[in-house]
Amino acid sequence: MANGQWFPQDWPERIRALAEGTLTPAAPKRAATVMLLKDTDAGPAVHMLRRRASMAFAGGAYAYPGGGVDPRDDERHVRWAGPTRAWWADRLGVDGAAAQAIVCAAVRETYEESGVLLAGETADSVVGDTTGPDWEADRAALVARELSFAEFLDRRGLVLRSDLLGAWTRWITPEFEPRRYDTFFFVAALPHGQRTRNASTEADRTVWIRPEEAASSYDRGELLMMPPTIATLRQLAPYATAAEALAAAPGRDLTPVLARARLLDGGIELSWPGHDEFTKHIPSGLPADHTTGGASA
Repeated sequence: MANGQWFPQDWPERIRALAEGTLTPAAPKRAATVMLLKDTDAGPAVHMLRRRASMAFAGGAYAYPGGGVDPRDDERHVRWAGPTRAWWADRLGVDGAAAQAIVCAAVRETYEESGVLLAGETADSVVGDTTGPDWEADRAALVARELSFAEFLDRRGLVLRSDLLGAWTRWITPEFEPRRYDTFFFVAALPHGQRTRNASTEADRTVWIRPEEAASSYDRGELLMMPPTIATLRQLAPYATAAEALAAAPGRDLTPVLARARLLDGGIELSWPGHDEFTKHIPSGLPADHTTGGASA
């Protein structure tokens, strides 16, 4: 049975164009996504959303809340608590301004798409409820980019709690994709008193699901996912609590994962270093929709 690996039909054509030098790779934009966890009697569950089928990128695939950085987030001082910007710069392998923008993107996008806010009035507190017309007005202004995240925090008298995030992994969209992202994956626990909701116009469904359950559904071909999503689910599965996953984050390797594609006797081998399960061998002339299953020999 085919698994749920997301595989666009135009990839083989684009891979060949890249190899022939007729396709110029787009520069990847920095982005952040957050694996939001909560403890259940059966173990941690992760919050996931299903991208609308109409979406140009990964339509119908399950993913985590996330999105691109807002350039304004590295231009002005953001009310901040937790590890310093310099610490985050060293952890993420970027400069201080970029580190601030990436962490802000993680917190802002989680709020925009799930209503969960990793911020508090003090360095050791977290807001308990983000519902109500006034909160929704501010959230909508953030989505519309009418309000920067720094302005939002100032207006609310809040500080960003960077200590509630753990950097987990980093994936870069393949060079043959027209929409490319350099995405930092973070892990965080659902703050006490807050609850998730589907606040994203890009999603038609949200679920709380145990990582191993989601991975099994992917293996059966029931849930469609991109490689970094299923890879991170498998990485989260061994942890018995959200706190354990957060405690493991500082030791995680953030070396970027970037797909490799090469032509072999007219066919294509597509692989993601360190993740053999995603390797695909695409015979010459075979339609892409014949290769949407798991790796072939």
